[in-house]
Amino acid sequence: MSQPDRATIFALSSGRPPAAIAVVRLSGPGARAALETMVGRVPEPRRATLARVRHPHDGEIIDEGLVLWFPGPRSETGEDMAEFHLHGGRAVIRAVLAALGCLQGFRMAEPGEFTRRAFENGRLDLTAVEGLADLIFAETEAQRRQAFRHLQGFLGQQAEDWRLRLVEALALVEARIDFSDEADVPEELLAPALQKAQRVRDEIAEALADSRRGERLREGLVVAIAGPPNAGKSTLFNRLARREAAIVSPLPGTTRDVLEIHLDLEGAPVTVLDTAGIRASDDPIEQEGVERARARAATADLVLWVVDGSDCDEMNYDSLFMFGLEKNMWLIINKIDKIKSSCELTNEQKLQFKKIIPLSARTGEGVSKLLEILTEAAHNYLGGNEPALVTRQRHRLALEETVAALARANAEGVHGREDIVAEELRMACQALGRLTGRVDVEEVLDVIFRDFCIGK
Repeated sequence: MSQPDRATIFALSSGRPPAAIAVVRLSGPGARAALETMVGRVPEPRRATLARVRHPHDGEIIDEGLVLWFPGPRSETGEDMAEFHLHGGRAVIRAVLAALGCLQGFRMAEPGEFTRRAFENGRLDLTAVEGLADLIFAETEAQRRQAFRHLQGFLGQQAEDWRLRLVEALALVEARIDFSDEADVPEELLAPALQKAQRVRDEIAEALADSRRGERLREGLVVAIAGPPNAGKSTLFNRLARREAAIVSPLPGTTRDVLEIHLDLEGAPVTVLDTAGIRASDDPIEQEGVERARARAATADLVLWVVDGSDCDEMNYDSLFMFGLEKNMWLIINKIDKIKSSCELTNEQKLQFKKIIPLSARTGEGVSKLLEILTEAAHNYLGGNEPALVTRQRHRLALEETVAALARANAEGVHGREDIVAEELRMACQALGRLTGRVDVEEVLDVIFRDFCIGK
C-alpha cells in the first residue's frame, strides 16, 4: 500500500533514446498529484488517455502523448503508479524528468527500485523477482521459458506449499508439547508430524537431484578457445561470431585480453571466449594475457585447443598439461586448407581430447560441423526439456539447509525429543521463508536488486 511519507520515484522505463516511444514511470503517494499538476486530470484507471504534459511551474507544454493511471494496491508495485508514453527524443525525456524532479517529494528511482517496492508490498516474492531479472537478461528461448516460469511463481509457490506443510507438522509437535496434559490431545502426534516432514524432505531432495540444470541454463555453456600463438584462434572466434570481433594478425601475441561472444545454438546459450596464445614470453603485458587465458580456460566448461595443422612441427601440446587430463578438451586442427600432408598424433595425445575436429577458420570449411557438434554438446550439458525448479545457488543453499534441518528433526524424533524436533522444524520453515523472502532476507536484497536497470 502507498505510504504518505514515502518518496515518489520516477524513471525512464523504456530503451535508450532516441526511440519512437519513451515510457516514464512513477510510483508512490504523489503519482496522482503529478497527473493532476502536469496533465490537469486523472485518467480512468488502466485506460490509455491522450493528453498534453505540461511543466508544473510555468505550464509550458512539454509533449503530447498517452497517460495511464494505476491506483494502488492493484498496480505492479502495489502503490499508486502512473506512466507517460511520450515521443522518445532526448530533449523530451530530459524535460519530463526535470519537471518531475521539481515536484515536492519526488526523486529519481534507484536501479531495481520499482521491483523492490513490488516485493515489499507483496506483489512479488523473491524467487519471482529473480525470475524477472533472468527474463530481462535472457538471451535464448530456453532461458526465457525458464525465467518466465519463475516469474509466474514456479519455485515460489512450491516453496510456500512445502513451508505450509511443515508448519502443519510443527503445529502437531507443539500441540503435543504444550497440551500433553489435555485429555483431548492424542498421545502420539510426533509420528504423523515426522511423516509429513519426511514427505517434504523427499520432494525437496528430488528437486535438488537435478544436476544443477537450472543454474547451468542461466549461465550457459562456457567454451574457451585456447592454444599456442598464431594457430588461428581469433580467426575461428570471428568465424563463430560472424563478424570481426577480434583483431587478427600474423604477429604472435596480438590477443592480450579475453574477448567473449554469446551464441544461441538452437535455444542453448553458449559463451565463447577468445584467449591469448599460451606461450612463454618476456613481455609483461603478454604474460598477463597468457595468465588470464590460463585462468579462463581452466574454469571453462569446454576448451577448444586450436593448433596449426599446416605445420606438424608447430602443433604444440606442451601447454595442455596445465589443465590436467580430466579437462573437457577438443582438439581443433586448423588451416586444413593449407595442409600438404597429415600430421600423426600419438596415442597419448589422442587420449587428451574427447573430440578431434579438422577445419579451416579462414575458409569456413568444417566450421558448420563444429557448430553441429557444439550444439549437441550444449544441449546435453544443459540437460533435458523438463523445467528446473532450482536455478540459482541461493535457491540450492536454502533447500539444502531445509533438508538438513528435516534430517536432524527425524533423528531427534527417534529418541522422542519433541522440543528439539520442533526447533528443527522451525529452522526448516525459516529456510524456506528466506527462499521466498518472507523472513530474514535483508542481507541479500541489495545484491539481488543492484543488477536491475533503472526504471524496472
